[in-house]
Amino acid sequence: MSAIRVIVHPPSPTGGRRVRVDGEILGLAHNVVDVAEFLRRAGLEIDPSEVTEAVWIDWRGVGPEEWGPQTGQ
Repeated sequence: MSAIRVIVHPPSPTGGRRVRVDGEILGLAHNVVDVAEFLRRAGLEIDPSEVTEAVWIDWRGVGPEEWGPQTGQ
């Protein structure tokens, strides 16, 4: 799995986080279950309960606990 590059981008201004695998955008996730489903569709089986601990997922900006719209700034 270490060769696969999974990026979960910071929450968008309207909520949700873009999920990208090896440069391809898979969709806009609103929770870890969405992330697991996008990865499953890309051929990467992972249980939703393991998404937050997977070292091969790069959580940008904030961790897996943040999904809502950005506030401030």
